[in-house]
Amino acid sequence: MYLSCLLIDVGTNPDRPRPGRLWLRNLYRVHQRLCMAFPSADRKRDDPQFLQPHAPGDFAQHHVHTKRSSDCGFLFRIDPQPGANPVIVVQSADRPDWEYAFHNARHFLAAPPEPTPYNPQFLTGQVLKFRLLANPVRRASPRSSGTNGQPLDPKWVGKHIPVPHTGQAYRDWLVHRAEPLWSSVKRGPHEKPPGFSLSADSISSLVPGYVYFSKKSDGTPGYRLRSVRYEGELHVTDPNAFLATLRAGIGPAKGLGFGLLSVAPALSNS
Repeated sequence: MYLSCLLIDVGTNPDRPRPGRLWLRNLYRVHQRLCMAFPSADRKRDDPQFLQPHAPGDFAQHHVHTKRSSDCGFLFRIDPQPGANPVIVVQSADRPDWEYAFHNARHFLAAPPEPTPYNPQFLTGQVLKFRLLANPVRRASPRSSGTNGQPLDPKWVGKHIPVPHTGQAYRDWLVHRAEPLWSSVKRGPHEKPPGFSLSADSISSLVPGYVYFSKKSDGTPGYRLRSVRYEGELHVTDPNAFLATLRAGIGPAKGLGFGLLSVAPALSNS
């Protein structure tokens, strides 16, 4: 795998154009641009300067619906930096070609990105600090209520809806995606254990918010999704399973900047 950090130029003068800031406001366009760093072999051969219009099929291996694995796909997350330019963290199976993706949009970047090989090794029982931006949703049942506590419209039964807008519900959502509450019975026989344990108390910070996206470029209002930024500590229970979780990401809407689990050794390991 590879890790890249893209420092985005959001500008400091509101009286001057700030294209990087506008770009970050639409996660669909952000994902589209990041996909361009993974052109198919035919696209790279036939259009080495990227002069032809963007065609999603030329980047099919890394499209929004791709299952992330050890040899395909990427995850990303926008990390705000108080008082500084935000950073887009990208974890990818293949080495990205950022020059190909941004040669006609260098004004988005505050510095040239450099991909770094990322091959983490984990130990059973290892304690790790983590960061995750997630879209907490639940599958609605006939007994479900909406986020306002009122009975849910029957049209949403069987579909994914946001969890209640409370800190407890956000904590529960993540805790149930870790051991020991993770359940193969509930999640299906083909899903593998996540390889890490987590308790509500080990989540040190959660910050709710929204992300926005639109597939149209005519100023038509788009959509928004609830986001929660989590930080805390987790314990590795199965190194191989945890590495698979790291590659695949956690939760839905990964094409809109959700699901990338970033980890680092905790001080308690030393």
